[in-house]
Amino acid sequence: MSELIFTADCENPVMLKKYLCERCGVSQGLLRKLKNTDGGITRNGNHIRTVDEVFCGDVIVLNMDETGGSANIVPNGNLSADIVYQNQNLVVFNKPSGMPVHPSVRHRNDTLANWFAYLYPDCVFRAVNRLDKDTSGLCIIAKNAYSANLLQHNCEKIYYAAVHGKTDETGHIDAPIAREQESIIIRCVRSDGRKAVTDYRKIAENDEFSLLEIHLETGRTHQIRVHMSYSGHPLAGDELYGGSREKIGRQALHCGKITFREPETGEFITAEAELPQDIKSLF
Repeated sequence: MSELIFTADCENPVMLKKYLCERCGVSQGLLRKLKNTDGGITRNGNHIRTVDEVFCGDVIVLNMDETGGSANIVPNGNLSADIVYQNQNLVVFNKPSGMPVHPSVRHRNDTLANWFAYLYPDCVFRAVNRLDKDTSGLCIIAKNAYSANLLQHNCEKIYYAAVHGKTDETGHIDAPIAREQESIIIRCVRSDGRKAVTDYRKIAENDEFSLLEIHLETGRTHQIRVHMSYSGHPLAGDELYGGSREKIGRQALHCGKITFREPETGEFITAEAELPQDIKSLF
């Protein structure tokens, strides 16, 4: 059973629901689930209703029992994705290229979710950030609903991409992205799309490629791949958006750094994953 413990620091009495949602970041959905669970929420060891008041010094415990884990995900211990950081609330994997994050019709048993289910059989799989199958790098998985809710809004990622040609030293791309009308996969820059903003700086180059450090202001599907193609510098290996696979067999994109607030302590934590060899070899 996963427990979260809060010691109330309110100056005046406050309703439990208000305290947990506004001060502690507990989602409405999780609160509804806990209040309908026997022993889901206690104050100083005793049951408490969400409409009851809490006082300074009260110890509030949320008992997030998720026995059974992700029942629809088959554990697979034959997979491998290195753990970069973990604690009782989350785990950060360095996902290899070629491994999907979630199971699908074509990938039922070879995903990060299957590996997670093997390592943490009592936890529900909750991916905080999602990477394409062929994109390598850091992926945060929350071990409970509370952490998943907070991490969604407290996570900054840095990507590294090898693109064709010589780019400017820095770049700012503000171009809306929409789904290609005749495809469920391909995205494109189009005036009626959703706002998308990408910033980059060049950190290395040769006669064929530029290596970019990329920051996203928005998080659209395929955003980096679409924006770099739109700028005239598609990712190496990204045939879907105009790149060549002559030197690398997948899009040369890697999530190399993630900074986030630890859900319980609020401490800033940074996890890093070295650039994989297939991208290094381009330079």
